[in-house]
Amino acid sequence: MSVTVTHLFSPLTLRGTTVRNRVWLAPMCQYSAVDGLPDDWHLVHLGALASGGFGLLLTEATAVVPEGRITPQDTGLWSDAHVAAWARVVDLVHARGALVGVQLAHAGRKASTFRPWDERSGTVPASDGGWPTLGPSAVAFPGYEAPTAMSQEQIDRVVSAFGDATRRALAAGFDTVEVHAAHGYLLHQFLSPLSNQRTDGYGGSLENRARLLLEVVDSVRAAWPTDRPVLARISATDWTAGGLTIEESGIVAGWMADHGVDLVDVSSGGNVPAEIPVGPGYQVQLARSVREASGAPVGAVGLITSGTQAEGILAAGDADVVLLGRAALRDPMWPLRAAAELGVTPTTGGDVADGPIAWQPQYERGAWRH
Repeated sequence: MSVTVTHLFSPLTLRGTTVRNRVWLAPMCQYSAVDGLPDDWHLVHLGALASGGFGLLLTEATAVVPEGRITPQDTGLWSDAHVAAWARVVDLVHARGALVGVQLAHAGRKASTFRPWDERSGTVPASDGGWPTLGPSAVAFPGYEAPTAMSQEQIDRVVSAFGDATRRALAAGFDTVEVHAAHGYLLHQFLSPLSNQRTDGYGGSLENRARLLLEVVDSVRAAWPTDRPVLARISATDWTAGGLTIEESGIVAGWMADHGVDLVDVSSGGNVPAEIPVGPGYQVQLARSVREASGAPVGAVGLITSGTQAEGILAAGDADVVLLGRAALRDPMWPLRAAAELGVTPTTGGDVADGPIAWQPQYERGAWRH
């Protein structure tokens, strides 16, 4: 076990679920599925990261309905076939000692787009497998086709789809679910006045703009065991005048906590093009603001690259966990490297779930030594 007490490698319990440490994998789309089904790529990708010592892995944005995918190559959880495919991934992650959660999503007006490395950009036409998109209002994201403003029936269908996907997530063995309300996708689109111009009960005031998000949270919470946590990812600010503000996000986070969300994963931007002051830990203070305003546990994400930086964020009370994205892609064993940096001795020679951080026995010869 550890010979050094750190915040980063201490466990965190949410409801009846204990995560072995506080360095988590942020959701990152792989754009590599066919018909929404995760395959060997996803198995190897998430299995390697679980072997690297992360406490909790969050999957990429996983669509609750086919038309909710960002690209035609996104993963989904809208059928029993998806349950079986995801269960294979979940079982491997568990065998490596980590927990795993699925990020449930609907892309709204930013759906049906080409994946990043395609030579084309914008909305995928029907001839290439694309589909018409939906949004709170018929306001296009720049460069994309305008969505159809959603009817009440379509809104109700989305709320039900999140609940149905949650039940499938439980059947697949996931430890938690995360509601994706960030980065300009459907639930964020409803929250932001820049994309929501409705005049009914889903538009105008902050309470109205948050209505769909809270209905989705209720649908998810009702379908999920009471002893397992529900997470939510938000974009705390649009970084644009007239958009969603950090003050509003703190209020919304408090409402979500009241509706059963156990941790808020705080990111930013994505709903409209904006000048974002990107730099090391640039979203950490947003996480702290949401934590202070709502009283809810929060995760910080965004250019967190070293163990000392991550430890400092937690020690300062800025967040309860840190989530890594690009740093994890560069180094799937980032948590083990951070443990060496902080003087933490991983468990070796035993079960990988025995301690807060552990080398897989097959890799012990490569361990960083103090």
